[in-house]
Amino acid sequence: MVDVGVPEPPGPLLRPRTRGDVRVGRRRRRAAREIRTPSALVRLLASSATLRDVRIQDLDLTPVADALLARDDVEGLVVLGGTVPPRVLAHLRRHGGIVFPPAQDIPVDVYRPRLYLPKDLYAGLDQGYAATCDARAYAWATTAVLDADVYTTLLRAIHDDSVTDALDEVLEGRDVVGVMGGHALTRADEAYAATARLGHALSATGRVVLTGGGPGAMEAANLGAYASTPEALEEAVVTLRAVPRFRPDVTAWAELGLRVRADLDGRRDGRRRARSIGVPTWFYGHEPPNVFCDGIAKYFSNALREDGLLARCTTGIVVMPGAAGTVQEVFQAVTPLFYATADQPLPRLVLLGREHWTRTVPVWEAVRLLARGRPMEEAIHLVDDPDEAVQALSA
Repeated sequence: MVDVGVPEPPGPLLRPRTRGDVRVGRRRRRAAREIRTPSALVRLLASSATLRDVRIQDLDLTPVADALLARDDVEGLVVLGGTVPPRVLAHLRRHGGIVFPPAQDIPVDVYRPRLYLPKDLYAGLDQGYAATCDARAYAWATTAVLDADVYTTLLRAIHDDSVTDALDEVLEGRDVVGVMGGHALTRADEAYAATARLGHALSATGRVVLTGGGPGAMEAANLGAYASTPEALEEAVVTLRAVPRFRPDVTAWAELGLRVRADLDGRRDGRRRARSIGVPTWFYGHEPPNVFCDGIAKYFSNALREDGLLARCTTGIVVMPGAAGTVQEVFQAVTPLFYATADQPLPRLVLLGREHWTRTVPVWEAVRLLARGRPMEEAIHLVDDPDEAVQALSA
């Protein structure tokens, strides 16, 4: 039964980010200047601009110590991690600056100013997956003693906020399409190749492909977007079949993926804008991140990850066959569509695989009934072919 008597919630369909910034349409105006590179810091210090309310993120301040000591306009300046010489620390605090010290003895940089790359998360893979940053971060995230430690939960929250900020910067002004699907799909499945072709077709339209960043359908979509040509993609799919599953050996699965990525890198013409981003979580530690993303926004909080992943799919979402986690994502996407008003632009929700979504996991009928008589009725699609999915997103 569809309850049409639920009050309409206020606010836009795609919730704007409001974390320390001001949204203007789909773009944001920062409330404070953020300095993330040494060169930007040098330029700032050489200018006449005030240092008040500046945010310096994860930088070594040693080379600019004298320049900072010569300035007392630092009230409200915030230094997040990095290296701060003692005399600079004392000077900043004396004049109203705020310094967050780097966190010690944890596997991640909680103040990181940019998204992860596969080489960051898989550092140490030559000693086995258990030695990597990714595996150690999962172990840290699931240590029972630390779960009760307010300092640890604070560090995780700072990390996730830093990742969110980096993700906002990468996607700002871009059209984003999500591809959701299960982790159980193997590299040897025909559906894997079809999903990879879908990812390639979507990225060819200039959109950023956003996935959950894990194995299976998520890896396939990121791979498709990462490959520069259909020919390179088909060769990569064939090569990856040699290690079809990430279980029981994540090391072999990741090593082959990294070799294929390196081969794809050799076919790319110079630098390019991001074509796909993965948004995984250490909550699902049994699902390692795939290596075919231009950037990886990995979270400790799955709730933040799920909400942010779906809210950023401004063009729409294509949902590949999946199980419980994918079904959850379907209905998370349905909720804002259900409450949308006629004057709102609606992102498309495309379920790909009639047999799966009508018989194996029959959620399509529920989605269709929820949409009946509402604006979202025009935004939902059930298709069988990746080309139809691409067309539906532009309908």
